[in-house]
Amino acid sequence: MVQNMFRTGFLVRATHTLLTWVITLILFLHNTDLRRCEERGELLPPVLFFLLVMLSVLLYFAVSLMDPGFVLTDTVKGSNEEMESMIPQTSTPRMRRCGYCLLQQPMRAKHCQTCKRCVRRFDHHCPWMENCVGERNHRWFMVYLLVQLLALLWALHAALSGLSPVVSWDQWFRANGFLLAALCVVGVFSAVVLVLLCCHLYLVSVNCTTWEFMARHRISYLKNRGDERSPFDRGPLCNLRDFCCARSAVAWEATYDRSAPNSV
Repeated sequence: MVQNMFRTGFLVRATHTLLTWVITLILFLHNTDLRRCEERGELLPPVLFFLLVMLSVLLYFAVSLMDPGFVLTDTVKGSNEEMESMIPQTSTPRMRRCGYCLLQQPMRAKHCQTCKRCVRRFDHHCPWMENCVGERNHRWFMVYLLVQLLALLWALHAALSGLSPVVSWDQWFRANGFLLAALCVVGVFSAVVLVLLCCHLYLVSVNCTTWEFMARHRISYLKNRGDERSPFDRGPLCNLRDFCCARSAVAWEATYDRSAPNSV
């Protein structure tokens, strides 16, 4: 049973939820801006902060439990290696069959060793989510990072506002111990989420995934291309628009063909 709890990510999700609400409780129990607003009867800031934290938790579970774009069936029904060899080859590399789940992988898909599934437009496996980030949940992952960053920065400001000056260091640590611990945790997470958000915004703007960026030299459709530019890059504005507005799976093979140096 313990192994099953680890496998389903129960402990990771429970830890995230518990840590979030413990820090929120510490901010409301100490003499922070949130507590002072509450005492003065100014309920709007505390309520907005609470709703922002609630939204971040809901987005966390949505992304964590969402299908990231698992490959369920062969992309080409009934195809096999003999039939593929009869098809005239273009500039697009041949679709490969996954050595683990034995399904044909669409371009930009990758098998995740943790999830034991192939994921379309695989970006990375997030251990804090216990889920992959792929074609179907990448947008929501970005929204989660943005909301989480806003909540963390607000919590950081609230924690700093609650640190009270005391005569001696011993009294100061006793008075601010829990708040100082919350400040350290929030500070570390703020830095991590900010870096993640900036990195993903850059990768989205050039239409590249984390996996493609880190393992370009091992990916069949990238390693033999001379330039470092992603073959799927259509310019920052188009990339961001497509990323935010795409409603269905994209045939990346067609985009790759149009970007090939010898394409007509």
